[in-house]
Amino acid sequence: MSNAEKTLTPRLVKKLWLAFILIIVLMGASYVFITGYFANRYNQATAQRVNANIANHLIEEKFQNASPFLEDGSPNKELFGDLMHDMMAVNRSIEVYLLDTTGEILYSVVLDHSDNAPAKFVSLDPVNSFIADKGENYILGDDPRDPEKQKIFSAASFNVDGREGYIYIILAGREFELISDNLMGQYFAKLGVGATILTMLFAALIGMLSIWFLTKNLRLITQTVRKFREGDLDVRIENPEKSDIEVFAYSFNEMADTIVGNIDKMKSVDALRRELIANVSHDLRTPLAILKGYVETLQMKKSSLSEAEQEEYLQITHDNVDKLSKLINQLFEYSKLEAEQVTPVKEPFSITELSHDLIAKFKVIAERKGVQLELDNPEENSMVFADVSLVERALQNLIENAIKFTEPKGKVVLSLKRKNENVEINITDTGTGIPLSEQPFIFDRYKQVDKGTKKQGYGLGLAIVKKIMDLHDTTITVLSKPKEGSSFIFNLPAYQV
Repeated sequence: MSNAEKTLTPRLVKKLWLAFILIIVLMGASYVFITGYFANRYNQATAQRVNANIANHLIEEKFQNASPFLEDGSPNKELFGDLMHDMMAVNRSIEVYLLDTTGEILYSVVLDHSDNAPAKFVSLDPVNSFIADKGENYILGDDPRDPEKQKIFSAASFNVDGREGYIYIILAGREFELISDNLMGQYFAKLGVGATILTMLFAALIGMLSIWFLTKNLRLITQTVRKFREGDLDVRIENPEKSDIEVFAYSFNEMADTIVGNIDKMKSVDALRRELIANVSHDLRTPLAILKGYVETLQMKKSSLSEAEQEEYLQITHDNVDKLSKLINQLFEYSKLEAEQVTPVKEPFSITELSHDLIAKFKVIAERKGVQLELDNPEENSMVFADVSLVERALQNLIENAIKFTEPKGKVVLSLKRKNENVEINITDTGTGIPLSEQPFIFDRYKQVDKGTKKQGYGLGLAIVKKIMDLHDTTITVLSKPKEGSSFIFNLPAYQV
């Protein structure tokens, strides 16, 4: 299978599998840790609650018959030795401490046998809280044999023979801790192995279902993309708003529409290019053929032609050279506009003065054809903000076309009219008009009004005008009726002096 035929789905599924298994493993480890922590705390809280009154019972039973202190004020070690013997017969993990009112440790049997340096004080804050709560709440106190740890305890205050203090009993001594740690380690090992196995099975089952469900829409989108790549340009992702990856689905549909639109546009452009080349080639061929014919005639019959005939042939040759030159200039001009190589240089100028100059320029041509050319303009001087050379070129093409399609004794009028913030430019003629079916296409490249008669072609003139209007962010409108004439109207922004 080539790289082009592969999809991203297998790689994505692998990543989802890895992420899913990692999450499950972390969840399993967290579960084991949290379960062990709360199980241990529950056991400790239970043991503390059950033995909460053991310190009070010790004081009530032992201190009634014997004082915890000797006559010289020292601790009664014999009493505490017997007490520890009785306690350890019931629970070997219990450790009994005698504290004064400041929390100083006065005596404990276990400290006499301790290898480590014991703490000398026990914090009384948890002791007082325990006594105040009567052992109802879970409270940890200092471990005299390991000051860095805290353990469950029972405590009670006493007042014997004017001596006050506390009996502080560690309920989970070192021996209990060693046994508990060993059992807890075994418990965690068994729980960890069991949790790992269950996690893997659970992850495998849930992972397959979850990944299948999560990648369902992705698989559909992948199939759609593959069909589009294989040439089915009409395929789209159905109901993209219902997809789990809605943004991607909409983006693909928009991208596909854009690609198809560009393909259609390219086909249309190619068809227009072919038509343009065909039309231009024909118009280039005609004057070239005429030129060749008259030049050959002059060469072959120069001696037999009268001076008037020679002058006529030269004039025809000159006219066709002008026609060729004009067509070539139009092609060059349009190609630059089509390639967006022309940037308008907008500046304020008088459209009125420009119109007067153009009327004067085309007056001779119009009179030669018997067409009346006029400027309809109010007395005020109209200023616009645009590219003067491009606007002049557009007006030239429009006036030239108007004269071309107007019969003798007809009329062409260039009118200027202020409308709000714009100046409306209108070129109206009384010529042959444009058929309604042809009006939507007259600004296309080299569109012919009458395809059977080449002299009726608008050539590139109106296409150039349309491009110039686009550069000025304005539109040009045509109003025409056959045999009644035409009007070409566009607006330019007025310039406030």
